[in-house]
Amino acid sequence: MRYITKVDGQEYLVDVIDDKHVSVNGVPYTVDFTPVSEGLVFSLIVDGKSYDAHVYLGDETWQVLMHGILYSAYVEDEYEKRLRASLGGDIAEHQEFHLKAPMPGLVIAIPVTEGQAITKGDVLLVLESMKMQNELKSPRNGVVSRLRVQTGDRVEQKQTLLSVV
Repeated sequence: MRYITKVDGQEYLVDVIDDKHVSVNGVPYTVDFTPVSEGLVFSLIVDGKSYDAHVYLGDETWQVLMHGILYSAYVEDEYEKRLRASLGGDIAEHQEFHLKAPMPGLVIAIPVTEGQAITKGDVLLVLESMKMQNELKSPRNGVVSRLRVQTGDRVEQKQTLLSVV
């Protein structure tokens, strides 16, 4: 099965060969993808290198937290892409990005302010969960348009924390 995946605007062609092998843009990989706890945390081993990922299915995209960076991924199979194209083209990209909590936790720090210009990779918020502090970073350039939480707030998974335009 072939999937077309967009991660932060970059498109990848992912072919699932079998349960242990995939190809990304024609490059083959040996993979092991195992849930660690209740389907939220996954152990991913790619060609012998280990990664931990917090994966959450949003309304239209997957939110993946790895190494303190939050990635937004849109995944569709070939059939869905052909169907969408036949119905009139691409899905409109949202102008506003909503940073959502990838897990329940406590807001430790918010190093940005409303109206502040930010660049891709800037730390937007520090969230403590399971005794670990996670820096949630911006997936793109923009301006912080609205803070929806404050330092010290407890938040739930998928709760909107702030918005970037």
